[in-house]
Amino acid sequence: MISYKKLFLMMEEREITKEKLKKELGISSATMAKLAKNEEVAMSTIQSLCKFFDCQPGAVLSYEKEIEETSILFRLREEKDMKLKGGLYHQTQVRLAYNSNHMEGSKLTEEQTRSIYETQTIGVTEGYEKVDDIIETVNHFRCFDYILSVAEKELSEEIMKQIHLLLKSGTTDSQKEWFAVGDYKKRPNMIGDMVETAHPSNVAAEIKQLLKIYRENSNITFEDIIEFHYRFEKIHPFQDGNGRVGRLIMFKECLKNNIPPFIIEDVSKEYYRRGLKEYTTEKGYLVETCRASQDSYKKLLEYFEYV
Repeated sequence: MISYKKLFLMMEEREITKEKLKKELGISSATMAKLAKNEEVAMSTIQSLCKFFDCQPGAVLSYEKEIEETSILFRLREEKDMKLKGGLYHQTQVRLAYNSNHMEGSKLTEEQTRSIYETQTIGVTEGYEKVDDIIETVNHFRCFDYILSVAEKELSEEIMKQIHLLLKSGTTDSQKEWFAVGDYKKRPNMIGDMVETAHPSNVAAEIKQLLKIYRENSNITFEDIIEFHYRFEKIHPFQDGNGRVGRLIMFKECLKNNIPPFIIEDVSKEYYRRGLKEYTTEKGYLVETCRASQDSYKKLLEYFEYV
């Protein structure tokens, strides 16, 4: 089914009303109604829209498919709604939260992460545990549920900011006014060993441009998602939590485009970081690291007789 969700999302982001669009392009009310109802319109209208927004047709329209019962997204949603214990959804929640948080410095073990998910307790501890590690683990579970709920939607600034809001809410960072939980960073930051990122004053414009380019793809591939991830991390739009937000976005986009998703495991973090660092000269390193992670997740799918 044809969809003009991308068009209306772009209009919202650029603060262009329907009335303004009609006036600027001479679009009739009938044609505007067709766009709103996702009905076919004349090719000349699509061409006018592309010229006005300076974009390719893929940034204006797309073709949506019904969620098939055989899809990974359907399976994950079904198990979530059933509150099924021990299934694919359960294992994905625990593994994704543990690995993504541990890569960013969390000291919680996988068993402690599992205990928090299954019993809402931390289980056996061998010493002091940071409260933020526990809060961000619980928050990550909520983030995953959120990306399942919006998986079919076009990726937007609103979705990115909501993931960040869910991830960092209730942490000590959220108590700092300048930290801007759920919004773009207010202070400059760097990645690792002095890798510069976008200046706070440029973040909004760079994210809009990144989304514009990404949406122009009419057929998103695995490599497109990795490319987006690299550029997102290079911008580093949030004060903290960019890696986790970025990896959740990749999982969401894989589900949206019916691509087997993946979880980058903590044991692979150095390969992953090297892949990001060397991406401009050697894209294959990051792509292959993600492919290996995808192969690992496929084994989980096979275990649960998904494939």
